[in-house]
Amino acid sequence: MALSNQQLTQIQTQGIRWIEPGSLGLTRTGGAGPTDHKALSFDSQTSMIPVFNEQIQRSPFSAKQDANNEQVLIFEHEKLIARASMPGRPKFYELTTNDGIPYWKIATLHSKDVLATTVLQTCVRYRNRDTSCQFCAIEESLNAGKTIPHKTPELLAEVARAAVELDGVKQMIMTTGTPKTLDRGAAVLVESARAVRAVVDIPIQAQCEPPDDDIWFQRLKDAGVDALGMHLEAVSDRVRKSIMPGKATVPISRYISAFKAAVEVFGKGNVSTYILAGLGDTEDEIIAMSLELVELGVYPFVVPFVPVASTPLEHHPMPKADMLDRIFSQLGPALYNAGITSESLKAGCAKCGACSSLKSYEQEVAHGPLALRV
Repeated sequence: MALSNQQLTQIQTQGIRWIEPGSLGLTRTGGAGPTDHKALSFDSQTSMIPVFNEQIQRSPFSAKQDANNEQVLIFEHEKLIARASMPGRPKFYELTTNDGIPYWKIATLHSKDVLATTVLQTCVRYRNRDTSCQFCAIEESLNAGKTIPHKTPELLAEVARAAVELDGVKQMIMTTGTPKTLDRGAAVLVESARAVRAVVDIPIQAQCEPPDDDIWFQRLKDAGVDALGMHLEAVSDRVRKSIMPGKATVPISRYISAFKAAVEVFGKGNVSTYILAGLGDTEDEIIAMSLELVELGVYPFVVPFVPVASTPLEHHPMPKADMLDRIFSQLGPALYNAGITSESLKAGCAKCGACSSLKSYEQEVAHGPLALRV
């Protein structure tokens, strides 16, 4: 009993209705993504599955724990189609700083072995709907008291060391809200990465908008950053101006020039970008941009858009699975043939691969059709 690539894509675009919500365990709601998801492990791959969005109530997929609470049983129209396991609560979540801040407010576990943090939990664009990204909920977890505004370098180093030593975390992802400074967050990521790498040897991906000066890429590298994410989210000017008017003031041409400069520093594949399928870009637009990025040595991490509560797009429809399947069926082989795969990356969302089934389409090229098992 296993899931095909296509079935996993369907589950990630339609979500899973949890039959017994009280047994959901470790989940994330609100804040920076992935949010409103549940981590489920199939074989060696862990996937983030939407579980809270209101549209999920119409999903044909449902899940519950087995009688022994050892596995998750996944059903499609009441038919059992797969079994999965759930990553447990990490040990570092039980710790607090000397000032009484719980470690889980400083950094969180994503997937099963990825430590993630939003260094600045505020964004210069967020509070003005004329400039904010319409899908973003970065400050919602802050408003709910689930995190703190600024994770200092010292706090991040303390939590990272504990997560590695207690839970065997294998990589760290640092993203940030965009500050008013022209470096667009690169400076705060430099000091954060330097502090973490001073106390623990863990691969780090940093994520920010393209800074004003390419010199920041070498500064990030020198501080201990192994990979860089600069996220387009949408690939057409039409959608960018509609969905993310503030971020669209940084033109795609600047992203392209930044990608080229960053690849020179971090190497092919260790520069990536998020593309949210379902915001309004056409299938052809996503494929064309993705293939262009692969040629540049950039990993286009295409993920299904999942609406989040308390955002202007909370009722926006989730994308169709067949569209994602067609995109991944082209992009997976293109990545593999270019020598850019999730497994070859040093750190980052694409290396984890949990928020998209793209990784399994890459692997299919190398190993034939995969069946994801417990």
